[in-house]
Amino acid sequence: MRILLGTDAWHPQTNGVVTTLSNTVRELRAAGHVVHILSNRDFPAFPCPFYPEIHLCLPDAQIIEQLLEDFEPHHIHLATEGPIGLAVSAICHRRGIPFTTSYHTDFPAYLHTYLGVPPAVSYPFLRWFHGKAAHTMVATSMVQGELERHGFKNIVRWSRGVDTDLFTPAEPPTHDRPVLTCLGRVAAEKNIEAFLELDPGFPHHKRVIGAGPMLETFRAKYASAGVEFCGMLKGKALAERLADSDCMVFPSKTDTFGLVILEALACGVPVAAYPQPGPVDLLTNPAWGAAHENLEVAVRLALALGHRDACREKALHHSWQRCAMQFLGNLVPTQRPAARPSPIRIPLPARAAAPA
Repeated sequence: MRILLGTDAWHPQTNGVVTTLSNTVRELRAAGHVVHILSNRDFPAFPCPFYPEIHLCLPDAQIIEQLLEDFEPHHIHLATEGPIGLAVSAICHRRGIPFTTSYHTDFPAYLHTYLGVPPAVSYPFLRWFHGKAAHTMVATSMVQGELERHGFKNIVRWSRGVDTDLFTPAEPPTHDRPVLTCLGRVAAEKNIEAFLELDPGFPHHKRVIGAGPMLETFRAKYASAGVEFCGMLKGKALAERLADSDCMVFPSKTDTFGLVILEALACGVPVAAYPQPGPVDLLTNPAWGAAHENLEVAVRLALALGHRDACREKALHHSWQRCAMQFLGNLVPTQRPAARPSPIRIPLPARAAAPA
């Protein structure tokens, strides 16, 4: 089948949305499907005013119209609510072409954090955007319930995966004091300072893996406290550093899933978190970690009850292949003609580099 994926989040961004889409696309292509990525790399782009690491684009409707004519997708999925999602949605709505969307980011919380926009303003926009879709895919039951309380319809589940070949257990750590690791973007919406300020009541070492706009601020503020800031790590270096932890602390209250939770579990590391989407759905067994309103209590529970083998076993049930097949099952046909004998190769506009 030919699948058109429209997204405002794509490489070189490093975040959970890009990781999810990249792995899903890889699995779909491995299964023989043709996936065309329409992203912000295909049009002139500019940094988001309040989040410069994210680039927004100015989509060309004629290019999108021509893509739909030439590629003739059997399915269209819009992963984000940005300019790409809005442009493709408008064209599909005008042509009467069904499509699906997904809800990856807690935009009401983000907009409130950065711009002070109340959720009562942002939710109607999101409900309007996703209301045009045949299905809106969400990662957890908690997110589904929250959106349904705000009037969202036709919600289906699309879970996440983890690379269990990359993220693997190491020898159990033999630190003289527990190492508490926080993995994620060092930004205001990730609530990293709750991790940096926590005191579980026993000697410990804090480690932060990740980069972001608050990194240097936190480095300066917590230098005297001995916090280890590793910066951005990828691949084997990331997996090894994560596995060399006694507990992974996930302080975010704005994530809709938290892929790093699965990465920690795959390394055999129990997780401590607030009872938010992701932790509530994943940490249902005390052997995997704990979700508690008091983060210090969650850390103590995770260290006392977490079991490395049990954590690993939990992660093994979340493959990217299973994630991709669930995504595929949620798609709806565009009511286009049957598949052609061979896929069509669609060149991107000359001004853009082909996405990875």
